[in-house]
Amino acid sequence: MLVLGRKPGEYVIIGDSIKVKVVKSDAGDLRLAIEAPKDVKITRGEVWEEQQKIAVK
Repeated sequence: MLVLGRKPGEYVIIGDSIKVKVVKSDAGDLRLAIEAPKDVKITRGEVWEEQQKIAVK
């Protein structure tokens, strides 16, 4: 796992087509903007975890 520190306005590129930008950072809250092709599924962690629990049942 790669761990990076980024400030608002900074971003990282994943592969050739995914951009994750820090839009806002305030008191432990972080707001991200994600640019990715439409065929790339983006799911929040808590939603993904809930889906995994349901799939196991």
